[in-house]
Amino acid sequence: MVDEARRPGMRAVLSQPDFRRLWTARTVSQWGDIFSFVALAILVYRLTGSGLGVAGVVVAEIVPVLLLAPLAGVLVDRLPRIRVMVAADLLRALLAGVLVIRHDDPLVVYAVAFGLSAGAVFFNPAANSVLPSIVGDREIVAANSATWTAAVLSQVVLAPLSGGLVAVVGPGWAFGLNAASFVLSALVLRGLRLTEPPREVGRRRLLAEARDGITLVARDRLLRALAIGQLLAAVSAGATSALLVVLAAEHLGAPADAYGVLVGAIGVGAALGPTLLLRLIPDPRRPLYVFGPYVLRGVVDLVLASVRSLPVAAATLAVYGVGTSTGAVTFNSLLQSHVTDRTRGRVFALMDLLWQGGRLASLGVGGLLADTVGIRAVYYLGGVLLLLAAAIGFTASRAGDPTVRPADEGPE
Repeated sequence: MVDEARRPGMRAVLSQPDFRRLWTARTVSQWGDIFSFVALAILVYRLTGSGLGVAGVVVAEIVPVLLLAPLAGVLVDRLPRIRVMVAADLLRALLAGVLVIRHDDPLVVYAVAFGLSAGAVFFNPAANSVLPSIVGDREIVAANSATWTAAVLSQVVLAPLSGGLVAVVGPGWAFGLNAASFVLSALVLRGLRLTEPPREVGRRRLLAEARDGITLVARDRLLRALAIGQLLAAVSAGATSALLVVLAAEHLGAPADAYGVLVGAIGVGAALGPTLLLRLIPDPRRPLYVFGPYVLRGVVDLVLASVRSLPVAAATLAVYGVGTSTGAVTFNSLLQSHVTDRTRGRVFALMDLLWQGGRLASLGVGGLLADTVGIRAVYYLGGVLLLLAAAIGFTASRAGDPTVRPADEGPE
């Protein structure tokens, strides 16, 4: 029996005022993002009348990550991180407000989607990097679990609601709500007083500091395995997630409303994952628990490509959701423990870059593969890529368990 006193749960970290501020800011912002995401998809489809137009929003959200992530990582490591987050929130509030009054022009919509994503490029690495300064080392997993659980439950509850409301009253209110959520997030974060370590940046160029982050990841055995796993998982999940609706129709022969059932099954599993992780595993910040979920998700993809039963597919997707959430929590927690504060922003930004770059490539290759070979090939390939990611991770960690050893900071 695991000693519960040694393993804080989500309730314990939420009782801490500083973490509760960070959690509140991220959760409220997530609520606005959900309404905005659904409204954007519906709006662009109405304006363009094509799936390609909707895909353009996805591209507009990915490109800023590819362009700005290296710069964002350096600035997150150079500047006070709370100020970076507040500035990103205020920028996104202004951009979301533009759509309240100008949402009838596709070009404006794409430009705002680009800008909102650009703000997130700076906000997300800062939020992930600042967490170890707010909670204790043994509380990191519980803190990430609380953040992830709130995000998943918000999506499960609010996404269906937002779709119905947009259809009835239009998209403008959703963008206004998103703008208000960013303002509220910024106000909450301004009350978070952190004593951040001094950052001696000297006269080094931004490009040189960004290159140091890449060098750190390339030289560190565990970080290198995590980066490769992140890229392979993105190449797998980008296509399998986007084309689940195609799998439901063409392979499972399911009715149109079954797609919602499958997505809901993923959400249920994802919501349960962090709780199971905290209850069953004493210290999830080990490579086994980071790369193990890749195996789980890879097997699910192979099963989905092989079965034609809707109930079996829904059940396996719930397992996929468990793998997704536990993998995300352990991945972030291990990075936060393994990387020193001075380089944490660059490492998280690089992981975001790999994820979005792999996702973009996956969307193109997966769509082509589905049209030429068939949807089952997409899921077979996705499963193999995830199993490969797990094999690489297990091999890299076989020589020892570097769970909490800080990575070298690289050249100064």
